[in-house]
Order: sequence, then C-alpha cells, then structure tokens
Amino acid sequence: MKPTKQTSVTDHCAAEAIPMPRLSDDAVIQIHDFIHHVLDLFEARYGDQIHRFYQDLSADCMIDTDTNLNLDDPPF
Repeated sequence: MKPTKQTSVTDHCAAEAIPMPRLSDDAVIQIHDFIHHVLDLFEARYGDQIHRFYQDLSADCMIDTDTNLNLDDPPF
C-alpha cells in the first residue's frame, strides 16, 4: 500500500512496522515527554559527534553551495 497525500510516510511505516497499542492521552504525553528527555540526554552526551558527522557529510557533498544565488533568476 503506497501512502497517499492524506497519509504521511511516517504514519504508513509505523502502522506496518511496529504494532502500537491504544494508549490514553495521559500515557501518550508521558511517553512522548520521556522520549524527548532521553533524546535531550543523548544529544547532550553525543551532540559534538553528531554535529561533526553532519558537518563532514556536508563538506563531502559534491554540490556547489553558491551563497550568491540570484533568487529572481528562474532555474530554467
């Protein structure tokens, strides 16, 4: 089943990949906040490595990033 414009790819993948139980609103918020807290801790510990990885990745990019683009000039 391909995602439609009404269905996001994330919703589609999550629905098929991991069966999720029904949760109360309170439980959803508590889990959501916990996940954000864990992610904050992870980024506090490994943020420099994450930043370096993406910085190196963008430095290896073959696309020339011209900062003097004329935005009024159409691409074609």
